[in-house]
This record gives sequence, C-alpha cells and structure tokens, in this order.
Amino acid sequence: MLPGGKNMKDLMKQAQKMQQEMMKSQEELENKTFQASSGGGMVKVEMNGKHEIVSIKIDPQAVDPEDVEMLEDLIVAALQEVSSQVSDASNDAMGKLTGGMKIPGMF
Repeated sequence: MLPGGKNMKDLMKQAQKMQQEMMKSQEELENKTFQASSGGGMVKVEMNGKHEIVSIKIDPQAVDPEDVEMLEDLIVAALQEVSSQVSDASNDAMGKLTGGMKIPGMF
C-alpha cells in the first residue's frame, strides 16, 4: 500500500458522503415551493426550487386596461422576489454542506 493510503480512503469516503448529502439537499430544495407577492398581494407567484414557475395569481383589481405597465411591473417584482428566495435557499443549503466555501458549479 502506498503511504497515506488509509488517508486517501478516508478522504474518498468523506467526499462520497458529502456528495450524497448534496444530492439529498438539492432534491429537498427542488421539491420545496416558494411564494412571493407584490402590490400588497395583488400579484402572487409560486416557484419551485428548480426556478420553475408553479403558478401566478393576479387579483382582478390589478387588471387596468389603462395601466398595463403597472401590472407588468408587479409581475416582474414578484418574480424577482421569489427567484431571490430560491437562490438564497440554495446558497444556504450549500453553505451548510461546505462550511461556507464556494464551490463553482454547485447548486
């Protein structure tokens, strides 16, 4: 056996365990639903942990043919907020696994 062979096996086991924990954490995140609203709840957006939009709800009072731009802005604001929530949750999950180290390409 090469010098340090036991250490290499331990390191490989730790890496494999971390990979399994990352996969589990990512799966949990992907199955979670996040919600955000804008305009005092006039526009509500749900998104899953894969950044896929699950639903958009628009209060009929927000639909003003004279001011479509306001509705568009409310939708964009809600989408940005919910996307930020998903990104923050992903970063938190990754930080717990890596002790705060940033690993490119993860999550």
